[in-house]
Amino acid sequence: MTDDIRLCRTFQTAPAAVPKDDSAKYLTSGLEAEGFQAPDWLVPDLEDGTAPDMKEQGLENTIENVPEYEFPGEIWPRVEWSYEDETYREKGRAQIDRLVSEVGDEIDGVVVPKVGRLEDVQNAAKAVAEAESEHGYADGSIGLSIIIETGRARSDLREIAQFGEDSRLTALVFGPVDYAAELGGRDLGDGMPRWDGLLEALSNEASAGGLLSIGGPFDDLFKERAGLTYYNADEYADQVEHEARLGLDGSWSLYPKQTIQANTVHMPTPEELERDVNKIERFNEAKREGTGAVTLDGQMVDEATFKNFRNTVQQVRAIYDTRPEQAEEYYDEGLLERALELELSYQ
Repeated sequence: MTDDIRLCRTFQTAPAAVPKDDSAKYLTSGLEAEGFQAPDWLVPDLEDGTAPDMKEQGLENTIENVPEYEFPGEIWPRVEWSYEDETYREKGRAQIDRLVSEVGDEIDGVVVPKVGRLEDVQNAAKAVAEAESEHGYADGSIGLSIIIETGRARSDLREIAQFGEDSRLTALVFGPVDYAAELGGRDLGDGMPRWDGLLEALSNEASAGGLLSIGGPFDDLFKERAGLTYYNADEYADQVEHEARLGLDGSWSLYPKQTIQANTVHMPTPEELERDVNKIERFNEAKREGTGAVTLDGQMVDEATFKNFRNTVQQVRAIYDTRPEQAEEYYDEGLLERALELELSYQ
């Protein structure tokens, strides 16, 4: 029923190990999440989110805990990597090998950070391919997503996306903090840049290559005013809405409340679904009556406009397939039933 829509409204990273009695606390919290707190992609973080002296524990936590849960979304561990440091690349290769060996059936792919030029991305893909071959998995069964957070990766963005058309590469994720640092950017006290040009390019090249595009993290989680600390919902929502307008498929989440917001923003509203279901129903009725050109509410409907209506319905169907509780909570029962039963062929 998903019509080949691959969901990643939320790319939620979870530290794979933290210095607590239960070092897998945040990882298992993500695996157990329900309702709108449940992400489309859960990313056990073996890189920046886990302290250097806990990387091994994080890997063990991931291998031990991921198989214990029937997580309906996708699992994408983030490994260590660096285009400029062979030590980190070796760590990443070893982590990829262990993950594929131990939980290859449970993960959808790996996320590789700090990639450089196209050749480095190809080397990361080769590391996944070698682990697949070594442990008996079919070629392409383990995906690769990369974080665009270096000047070199940005410079080769088009070539990297073109490589992705015929490879295991699945998603391009923006990493603004490392990117700004590599450019020599400064924090002038008024927040990070909006990166409009880069995000537009990310959205465009990912779309051209058949890849997903994911916005970067928003780490200003809390604000304080008049002695009260509160969750910074407005500014995160502004960022996610900005990413959605630029055509990005999803947003990075660091916190369950962010996941709720990103899931919702990257989801057609009930009004949008009603509008587009209604238009497709009327278009289908005109087809049955043998009408040639079809005009709906003053709009001439051709194949391109029909695809826009259909995109809305396909997105909702994909959400229903993986997170039915979200769709059932968000949409009226009758409207959801109409969307699930609708004929979506243009001809």
